[in-house]
Amino acid sequence: MEKTIKTIGVLTSGGDAPGMNAAVRAVVRTGLVSGLRVVGIKQGYQGLITKNIHEMDAFSVTDITHRGGTILQSARCPEFREEEGMQKAIAVCHEIGIEGIVVIGGDGSFRGASDLSKRGINCVGVPGTIDNDIACTDYTIGYDTALNTARDMVDRLLDTTASHNRCTVVEVMGRGCGDIALNVGIACGATSILVPEVPVNFETDVIDKIQDAKRMGKTHFIIIVAEGVGGAEKLARSIEERTGIASRATILGHVQRGGTPTVRDRVMATRMGNYAVELLVNGKSDRVVAYKNSKIVDFDIQEALQHRKEFAIDTYKMAQTISL
Repeated sequence: MEKTIKTIGVLTSGGDAPGMNAAVRAVVRTGLVSGLRVVGIKQGYQGLITKNIHEMDAFSVTDITHRGGTILQSARCPEFREEEGMQKAIAVCHEIGIEGIVVIGGDGSFRGASDLSKRGINCVGVPGTIDNDIACTDYTIGYDTALNTARDMVDRLLDTTASHNRCTVVEVMGRGCGDIALNVGIACGATSILVPEVPVNFETDVIDKIQDAKRMGKTHFIIIVAEGVGGAEKLARSIEERTGIASRATILGHVQRGGTPTVRDRVMATRMGNYAVELLVNGKSDRVVAYKNSKIVDFDIQEALQHRKEFAIDTYKMAQTISL
């Protein structure tokens, strides 16, 4: 028979993502309705080590779903990667009575959750990262908001780009995953989209596309570059040298992490947070919540970490076909 848990914690770890607060709210409210004591762990695993923990009630998560970032804050914690730091965290769990933790974050956060699970603290991960780079799930909390934020910024840049007959190279987030670049590029009608999953040929992927579009009468151009490709400034200089078109680079950076979460992020985060608590209540541990084939499901964390993200190459080829 599985042990009945009485106290759970919730933390947000790694990079913040819009919608994390909705997930926290769902965890707290679902936990309370299930008869559990719920505590909030501030600053991720760092807060678990330093005992930066406070009681959560229904009122503590009122009116937070519209807020970006995370009310629990986040921090990198190298100490937690070592056994000594992990044991400190476990000792704090035992002291406070925490028997289960919902960890909202990315792959690195899930590895920590799995390590705790193996040492007796039941953990369930919830995918929160704007890059949409967790392979086991079709969707991660924060992705939709980041897409819409980047789309809005590129639309604004397009106005001034068109006014001056320029080329603007826009770098969006996505170190190892080109999903933001691909979909923002399609939405904004980019002339070229460069992603880390596809080798870049400067001549054919950038210069030829600009020249082809120019011959058809186009006078301004947007190039979307994923962070993992990088080199936006150098690329803009090279474009200007090769084409004579005035070119500028804009790196959107962390503006993509902030802002009011979209409806989709709020709803998905709520569904995932609710599901995570149900797993803990049912004695499940070392699991990660995922959205797969339009359903909320869960995987063993180690199995989830072994998955390899598949890039939407057909969508990329379509974007290449219709771009001007």
